[in-house]
This record gives sequence, C-alpha cells and structure tokens, in this order.
Amino acid sequence: EVHLVESGGGLVQAGGSLRLSCAASGFTFDDYAIGWFRQAPGKGRKGVSCISSSDGSTYYADSVKGRFTISSDNAKNTVYLQMNSLKPEDTAVYYCAARRWGNPDNVAVATNPYEYDYWGQGTQVTVSS
Repeated sequence: EVHLVESGGGLVQAGGSLRLSCAASGFTFDDYAIGWFRQAPGKGRKGVSCISSSDGSTYYADSVKGRFTISSDNAKNTVYLQMNSLKPEDTAVYYCAARRWGNPDNVAVATNPYEYDYWGQGTQVTVSS
C-alpha cells in the first residue's frame, strides 16, 4: 500500500524557517519524481517544487526560488523541503505527491497536480507577519 506522509509544518514568524518532510513507502522510490504543492484557502493547488529521485534534477516555482530548497534522501525514501525567509503569502497546506518517471524539467507536467499518482494528507504552514 502506498503512503506519503508529510510532516514539519507549523506556525512561524515572517523571516523564519521550516523544513517539511515527505516520507514515502509502498512504491519504488527511485522511479518517481516527488513534487511539493501548496493550497491556500479558497485557491487552487499550485506546484512549488519537484525533484527527480533518479537523477536529482529539480524545479522551483519563481515565487520560492532562492528561498526554498528541495532534496531527496533515497536511502530513507524521504524528500525534504527546506523553507527559509518565509513570507505570509507562503501560508498554505503543503502536500507532497509522487509521479512515476516524472521529469522536473517538464514544468507543465511537474506543476500539474493531475499528473501525479499519489498524494499525502498535507501539512499546514502558517507564516505570521
């Protein structure tokens, strides 16, 4: 059975940092790309970042470039999202998702939630001003 479990969310002041984790099980991790999406209240789910577990290639949305860093520990089947210099507009529920043979270089696919096979339950990130 496939599981994606996010953790690490919380409440932080603007300018602070959080590290989200996405622990995966039930599928061949190296065959998948892992994406992070976020959904603010009343808004759609948007792609934030993505990493290929096979070659480590990455994608970042313009809104988080230079502030967020995605990384993968294949030995632990876990992907991390280090979020620095957080802003109130980063407030959202953050989800990780897995797509088989995903390619972060294909931005249209990497940022399309309908292209992903499996999803976690989400973790809330709240940034206060």
